[in-house]
Amino acid sequence: MSFNFTPKAEQYKARLLAFMDEHIYPNDQRFKAEVQRNREAGTPWQPVSVLEELKPRARDAGLWNMFLPHSERVPEGLSNLDYAPLCEIMGRVLWSGEVFNCSAPDTGNMEILERYGSEEIKQRWLDPLLRGELRSAFAMTEPAVASSDAANIETRIERQGGEYVINGRKWFTSGAADPRCAFLIVMGKTDPAAARHAQQSMVVVPINTPGLEMVRSIPVFGYDDAPHGHMEIIFKDVRVPVGNILLGEGRGFEIAQARLGPGRIHHCMRTIGAAEVALEYMCRRLQERVAFGQRLSEQSVWHERIAQARCMIDQARLLTLNAAHMMDTVGNKAARAEIAMIKVVAPNMACQVIDWAIQAHGGAGISADFPLAYMYAHQRAVRIMDGPDEVHRNTIAKLELAKHARRAPSAEKAHG
Repeated sequence: MSFNFTPKAEQYKARLLAFMDEHIYPNDQRFKAEVQRNREAGTPWQPVSVLEELKPRARDAGLWNMFLPHSERVPEGLSNLDYAPLCEIMGRVLWSGEVFNCSAPDTGNMEILERYGSEEIKQRWLDPLLRGELRSAFAMTEPAVASSDAANIETRIERQGGEYVINGRKWFTSGAADPRCAFLIVMGKTDPAAARHAQQSMVVVPINTPGLEMVRSIPVFGYDDAPHGHMEIIFKDVRVPVGNILLGEGRGFEIAQARLGPGRIHHCMRTIGAAEVALEYMCRRLQERVAFGQRLSEQSVWHERIAQARCMIDQARLLTLNAAHMMDTVGNKAARAEIAMIKVVAPNMACQVIDWAIQAHGGAGISADFPLAYMYAHQRAVRIMDGPDEVHRNTIAKLELAKHARRAPSAEKAHG
């Protein structure tokens, strides 16, 4: 199978690589230092100045909103296949996606609003989000239930006249602490008596709505992920106009599935970039260090790991490109097996490659002197984000069994 990128995508790639070399890599330490200063000052969620400085330059370079295909509002948007190598490049530096207005959860929210929002919602929330004037969050996961099964969600969205009243508790609502976060997309149940996957709905909730309370920031493996963060939120009699609902009552599960497809593959694209960085760190370290009279790079155990890492990264990349191609050509629903496969493969691959890189660095690998420990924490979390490994493996297995079930009668005849 051949994956041919359009000339437009090749031009974007060349510009993005140049931008990374000129603006992103040289500012990585500056970004980290400013985040640390903000943390020490008690303002960890304060926007980082280097991001705001670089955004206009990215827009001027034409590197903006590249993730969103098929939108009249975003003529620069690329197909999933064309976007894949660009997202991989951005994945090399965890914070870089925001510079290009291509970072989660805004990307997923923009896709939702573009596909399912009313024109009024689009003008009020989508357009400024596309311009990078504000940020947003997505409130789906809940602490009291296994949110890997979205039908478990307990937050209530009840209609009272011309308003919806929201009551519930959410957590791991990423980006909600950012002072630029203007609204949340909240998933909850409008009709608990409806069919299992017709109970849920999604509504847009301005973050300053009375009754919405930020409870705490939730660290991940001890990292606060500032300035992004992950918040626990209580909704107590939060009221929004009925016009804030997306698509209609009972359509929340449908919207969630549509949102999570691109979100999952974007995670995988970035993951491949992170794995490439880890392999580079590993190779450099192995050539620098001497143990028992020879460089680590001369020891066969590391030859085995380097070779295996290269194979694993390239396999994951090809699987990602195949899933992107399928999404573009037959749609997200028909590509659900391919999406599920790469969502299992990519973060597990990255965790292993980063783990080897940590091992190559010894004690330094688990310190803050290198980015590997933080990279590992993030990639380990990706195995849970947008559905855990087990859910995706279950999807893959069911689809595979269904194929063989359809063939069973003819197979029995063939074997007499």
